[in-house]
Amino acid sequence: MAEPVALAALALDAGLGWPGWLYARIGHPVGGFARLIAACERHWNRPEVPEARRRVLGVVTVLLLLLVAVGAGWAIEHLAAGLPGGWLIVALAAFPGIAQRSLYEHVVPVASALARGDVATARTRVGYIVGRDTAQLDPSAIARAALESLAESFCDGIVAPLFWLLVAGLPGLWAYKAINTADSLIGHREPRWRAFGWAAARTDDLMNLLPSRLSGLALCLVAGRGWRVLHRDAHKHASPNAGWPEAAMSGALDVRLAGPVAYDGVLHAKPWIGEGRAEATPQDVRRGLTLYVRACALLWLVAGGIAWLR
Repeated sequence: MAEPVALAALALDAGLGWPGWLYARIGHPVGGFARLIAACERHWNRPEVPEARRRVLGVVTVLLLLLVAVGAGWAIEHLAAGLPGGWLIVALAAFPGIAQRSLYEHVVPVASALARGDVATARTRVGYIVGRDTAQLDPSAIARAALESLAESFCDGIVAPLFWLLVAGLPGLWAYKAINTADSLIGHREPRWRAFGWAAARTDDLMNLLPSRLSGLALCLVAGRGWRVLHRDAHKHASPNAGWPEAAMSGALDVRLAGPVAYDGVLHAKPWIGEGRAEATPQDVRRGLTLYVRACALLWLVAGGIAWLR
């Protein structure tokens, strides 16, 4: 893949994103994975099925997803290889798997609502990007939630897809997106999903192992700070990967993140990440967005440099 496929995919995503009118007409490729996962879960994750069998069927679900994602990616690359300018076709097939623009456009309304004191709207908007309970969040907690989602999604939505695109081409990118979708839908610890979603969660952890650490390094590099918090607090998160970009964001902005949080009415006493201010502000969310844009620009340089070296 000597052509600048990754750089073109980043540019297409930043310039076009996935417009609402297009989503309304054809959906999104990730939606296809979601429907396949839902069908498997509906048929294979029934309560009467023994837990050991559900775990095996969860493995089968992951393998089926990988077969579809890798097969489709390989087929597109194979067909494009014989066409003039085929690398542009590959870039067009890759860019929907990257979410630079979408993530930015989801976080900006949270910052804007907080800045004008519209807490109700800020709660609603942050509820689109986090899984925690938002009805009782105060402005500082909303700002922290937005920053945590921005940091973690920088890995899941941009760094990891780009990493797998560079390492394994289009099949790698869409394999990652399939697994990441499965993890978000069934990779939970609640009794309903614990056995069936085990394979999805563990595979997602494995595929994010390097991208999460690269995400943290990128955020600290463009900020010029945050290294000590990254090194000290990255492992405080329950996830083996999410703590890296979150610790980097915390250290870069000098704002504490994570801490106690409620899911489905149950308060979880999560440890704090960072040692800065406990009260996050709308300005911190704006600063986080600026840091995010700079980190994305760094990825453009990396993608362009790799294409040039090849």
